[in-house]
Amino acid sequence: MAGDALEMATVKRALTGIDVVTQSLGVSAGPEVIFKPMQLFSKATRVLVTAMEKAQVKRLICVTGFGAGDSRGHGGCLYNAAVHLLLGRVYDDKDVQERIVRRSKLDWVIVRPVILTDGPKTNAYRASVNPRDWKCGLISRADVADFLVKQIGDDAFLHKTPVLTS
Repeated sequence: MAGDALEMATVKRALTGIDVVTQSLGVSAGPEVIFKPMQLFSKATRVLVTAMEKAQVKRLICVTGFGAGDSRGHGGCLYNAAVHLLLGRVYDDKDVQERIVRRSKLDWVIVRPVILTDGPKTNAYRASVNPRDWKCGLISRADVADFLVKQIGDDAFLHKTPVLTS
């Protein structure tokens, strides 16, 4: 279904007849990501959470990123510097996005993958909520998708924020 994640009517239509939502938003690389204010993640999430609560769709699996929320600062010096300098505004908005999800009445999982690649599905990834286990690395989008699908019927990470890494 084509539509705009910022338009309530479109989001409401998309929720018809479904039980679970996976939200995975992204922005194109470019100077505007570095220099312009970013609110896509928080605005789209506010629309989605409101629509889900009204439609009584309870489960949200939301993808943010390693470096958002309480995972900020756990990636090592180089990663932390790169995220702050290049994606600081994006990750500030992802922090707001996570707060919106956490404060909702939904059954949520916030998934924080490390650096994404276009590699194949390997099933050789780990999900951890323990900061001592968090480390920067690479993970394929296919492995992230595999994890997201598994969260549809699994409550192991319900109301948690696992970091995904290979």
